[in-house]
Amino acid sequence: MIRNTLIITLLTLFFATLTITGFSQDKVTLSGYVKDAATGEDLIGANVFIKETMKGTTTNPYGFYSLTIPKGNVTFVVSYIGYKDYSVAIDLKSDLRQNINLEPSMITTKEVVITGKKEDNNTQGTQVGTFEIPIEKVKTLPAFLGEVDILKTIQLTPGVQSAGEGNSGFYVRGGGPDQNLILLDEGVVYNASHLFGFFSVFNADAIKNVELTKAGMPANYGGRLASVLDISMKDGNNKSFHGTGGIGLISSRLTLEGPIQKDRSSFIVSGRRTYIDVLMKPFVKETSPFKGSGYYFYDLNAKANYIFSDKDRLFVSGYFGRDIFSLVSGEESMESKIQWGNGTLSSRWNHLFNDQLFSNTTAIFSDYSFAMDATLTNFDFKLFTAVRDYNLKSDFTYLGGRHTVKFGANYIYHIFTPNNASFKSGDVDFDLSKDVELFAHDAAIYINDEFDLSEKIRFNAGVRGTMFTQVGPFSRFVKNEVGQITDTTLYGPNESVATYTHAEPRLSVRWITSKTSSVKAAYTQNYQYIHLASVSAVSLPSDIWVPSSELVEPQFGTQYSIGYFRNFKENMFETSFEVYYKDLKNQIEFAEGAMPEDNVTTNADNSFVYGNGWSYGAELFLKKRKGKLNGWIGYTLSYTKRKFPEVNGGKEFYAKYDRRHDVSFIASYDFNDKLTVSLVWVYATGNAITLPISRYFLEGNVVNEYSDRNSFRMPPYHRMDFSVNYVFEKKKRWQHSLNFSVYNLYNRYNPYFIYFETTGNVNEMNLEVAAKQVSLFPILPSITWNFNF
Repeated sequence: MIRNTLIITLLTLFFATLTITGFSQDKVTLSGYVKDAATGEDLIGANVFIKETMKGTTTNPYGFYSLTIPKGNVTFVVSYIGYKDYSVAIDLKSDLRQNINLEPSMITTKEVVITGKKEDNNTQGTQVGTFEIPIEKVKTLPAFLGEVDILKTIQLTPGVQSAGEGNSGFYVRGGGPDQNLILLDEGVVYNASHLFGFFSVFNADAIKNVELTKAGMPANYGGRLASVLDISMKDGNNKSFHGTGGIGLISSRLTLEGPIQKDRSSFIVSGRRTYIDVLMKPFVKETSPFKGSGYYFYDLNAKANYIFSDKDRLFVSGYFGRDIFSLVSGEESMESKIQWGNGTLSSRWNHLFNDQLFSNTTAIFSDYSFAMDATLTNFDFKLFTAVRDYNLKSDFTYLGGRHTVKFGANYIYHIFTPNNASFKSGDVDFDLSKDVELFAHDAAIYINDEFDLSEKIRFNAGVRGTMFTQVGPFSRFVKNEVGQITDTTLYGPNESVATYTHAEPRLSVRWITSKTSSVKAAYTQNYQYIHLASVSAVSLPSDIWVPSSELVEPQFGTQYSIGYFRNFKENMFETSFEVYYKDLKNQIEFAEGAMPEDNVTTNADNSFVYGNGWSYGAELFLKKRKGKLNGWIGYTLSYTKRKFPEVNGGKEFYAKYDRRHDVSFIASYDFNDKLTVSLVWVYATGNAITLPISRYFLEGNVVNEYSDRNSFRMPPYHRMDFSVNYVFEKKKRWQHSLNFSVYNLYNRYNPYFIYFETTGNVNEMNLEVAAKQVSLFPILPSITWNFNF
């Protein structure tokens, strides 16, 4: 009832305000695209404003802007960090198209100071819990084994916790790893990690923009509860041919870009591969039982675009990456090959209907799969799990005076393969799961309006309507209390198994309290119709994705967030303090004692249990944006709990990713145009774990009695990283640099997991049990040579 009332209120407010602020005949529209003059790349989030009134906007993800303002003489200003300001006097008498090419600034030791720049978006925008990461800044930070990693940088922001030592997985404000929507050029990336989570799949050389939204999610995003990580690839230089690359200790990468037709179309191709397997091969003896074992991963990004006119543009982009792990044990006559990875393909058409209405229509293919093929003597075992999406969406943006209205529709056809397994002994085949696939239709429509109610108050209000249907062919296996299948219900092709429809209201508000400060608040509701089931403490490639069904209800999240934002010393310092509360319904976990392999002869959701969760906390953020010394400090105080009737005796327990305290300190100092030194220090409360609290002997065996779930803590995690980046003199077209990084500078032995070692025996009454800590990484230096031409 409350939700329906809020939706009606939002829609009424939108149409009423739109009517009141109708356009006068004395107003005209100034619109166009903002690009990098050197490369032709669209500039996302460039500031576009009128100097006399300080009213303006920012460019959209395709560099487009539109301002509706009164007729007359104005000073039009465009600014973007790292570029020279553009300023021109214009006598506006009618609608005008003004495309801008910004010249890169030659000043590299500090960010460009914008004269007459409007107040920073940190305080002026309605965004709550939003963080943008400059790619060039990411490249100067210390890197694990020399691999620049976007996801590890995300973990350094308040409210975002790492999944563990060296791991690129992340948890946002108490949400699980499946509750993060990760997009690469609008294509969903289901598993964003290489090497079981130690590296991310994103090659920084191919990335243009990264934005994380952890609160106040606008209505154009949906399908996840915790966050949106929206990553945009570079378009490619449409002026001239260039290359970028690097050679490190464990991998190398190369990116090539250039015009297909100058100023009209361009391409970019970027590849990366590790070579641990190649480097180790000469050192493995021919007589070694592990001869032939190895591991490597690779990535390939590609993109092309064509500008038909100012009104029509076409983009085609794709990503393909794989991890390949092979294990050979000659002593046991065993061979195993495991491979997993993502593939995405996006085709986008931009169309400008008029100076105020912009559209983007996208067709997307996303695929993630995990496959294992193992042989032991005369036995063969195969396991396969996957998720595949076919997605069509259309988004519209209406830029009209005091309103920025976004609306659109989205349709996804999901194909899930939870677990397919086959077993062969000699000439006898056992197909355990009969190639089970699950199918679902996922549709949404939305409308979102950002508008100024007054000079001080701005709203961002929207609603998203969703419908999800699992369809056949499908077989529902019904089990009794002892786990035996007693009945089977069959569904034909496209026959509805379960259907859910919901409305998701979103509301953010900003109230300006002074020229340099504001208060922001956000309320969001989200439904999530697909689920990741895992038995481990971290996300693994073998985890399975399943749809909502008649047994698995959609996850439902409600988040309340409020914060105070303030800038100091002409926007040199940004600060914010936010508090939040999040309520989570219909969370899933494997039942105690259940394993993923139990699902090969039944429905995966027959092994799940269901419960609720909640999290709350406070986040403090201080960032220095300008000058030779820049960086940020982030602190998070948080509590994350779960309660499942069939887990932990029905008592509430801390989630496995609950962290009481999380601190990040990042600093970079530019000594000059060539030398940059960076330092990162992190501290986090230890992970919650379950440990035995007593033992007894039964028939000569030791039996453990365990504590309540996650009632113990590992020791705290802390680590310091250090890096030096030196840029050499440019020679003709060639520019190169060296990056030296040290991971875990003071050699802290952080706990990865704890196990118990038993010595002695019962009969001699000298049995001893000792807890042992396993740590992964000591101090690790690395060096990377980077180049561009």
